[in-house]
Amino acid sequence: MRPQDTGGSEPERFDPVGPYVVLNRLDDPASPVPVPERRYMARSADGDRTVLLGLPLPGTDPDRFRAEADTSRYLLGPWASPATEVAPHGTPPWHARPYLPALPLPAALDAHGGPLPEPTVRALGAALAETLGVGHGQGLSHAGVSPAAVLLAADGPRLTCFGAVRAAAADGTARSGLPGLESGSLPPEQAAGGPTQPAGDLYALGATLAYAATGHTVPEREELPAGLRALVAGCLARDPAARPSTAELLDALAPAKDGDPAQPGRTAALFGPGWLPGRVIAALARQSAALLAADIPAARRPTVPAPPAPAAPPTPAPAGATLPIAPSRRQD
Repeated sequence: MRPQDTGGSEPERFDPVGPYVVLNRLDDPASPVPVPERRYMARSADGDRTVLLGLPLPGTDPDRFRAEADTSRYLLGPWASPATEVAPHGTPPWHARPYLPALPLPAALDAHGGPLPEPTVRALGAALAETLGVGHGQGLSHAGVSPAAVLLAADGPRLTCFGAVRAAAADGTARSGLPGLESGSLPPEQAAGGPTQPAGDLYALGATLAYAATGHTVPEREELPAGLRALVAGCLARDPAARPSTAELLDALAPAKDGDPAQPGRTAALFGPGWLPGRVIAALARQSAALLAADIPAARRPTVPAPPAPAAPPTPAPAGATLPIAPSRRQD
């Protein structure tokens, strides 16, 4: 078995990472769209759990990567995808979340054969705006929204890669051109090294919706569907103060019924059958089938330590025996 190394070398199929065995990559290595972390579908040694595994890119600070993954566990947004496990300190960094069949947004465009239909893009934008709004209410800026961070599943999107901008470089360090960061969805203030703020998430969301609708994050205005032009342009304002709030964006994409903006589960109704094009659904089915068919060779399964044997009960002293008395300690 190959030695475990998640710090820089690329895990191969059936390599162990923590308590998991790598099965397949999630992202196409030939895709030109940067991905903030290395992502794999993996399974536990006992075969009971299948997860989406995240590893840092080579050169990423492991402590920042681990800290962002750990913080993501507190996310509450309806379409957030927080880490549920993080590698213990002192071990190579990784994090995991439960697997569900899902395609990164770039892979979904490839499967569909081009940009997604406007209703799909609008539903996607509403879900992401709602999720970011919840995170902002928790005092958290996502700082990782990009096309690769968005996963599309049959029941709706999932937003991943929390804190990718912060993990790539500390505040005060220029981030433009760093590995894993998609330049078109990197807010200009963060590219220059500024701190991550909620307004930056709106810029990145606008670029991500532009990508879903056109195939790239910096389109000409005329390339966008007419119903999305004003929304995307507002998000991509260079002045953070000029960008819309998540609530304004949500109202524009999914108006509240009965005028109740606090309507719970507001976006859930957008993700019934037909929200994704048929070719994307077919690609999800192929991914799921390939994962189900993967059989980990016994020799490649991580060894799970056996639990310690229970301590033997003390032998009762024979009747009439005198138990030894520990010498008393002098009290000064």
